[in-house]
Amino acid sequence: MNAVLTVMGIDKTGIIAKTSTLLYENNVNILDINQTIMQNLFTMVMLVDLSGSALEFGRLAEELAKLGEELGVEIRIQHEDIFNSMHRV
Repeated sequence: MNAVLTVMGIDKTGIIAKTSTLLYENNVNILDINQTIMQNLFTMVMLVDLSGSALEFGRLAEELAKLGEELGVEIRIQHEDIFNSMHRV
């Protein structure tokens, strides 16, 4: 199963490293990534594959949110199907 992960907040060192490390440690594969900094605002969107992860989706979402709090950014994850349904015109 795939999911869309978003990260937004004030730019600082370590956001990409710590987010990707958490994913790696939970056997979540990054399929695609788009990251940019607009002035001082950091934004990143990842498409991730959850099929190798033993961690339940809700628990992964909690771990990512906790990491976001530590980094001072907002990290959210949604199932790809839900994300696509919400953004269909």
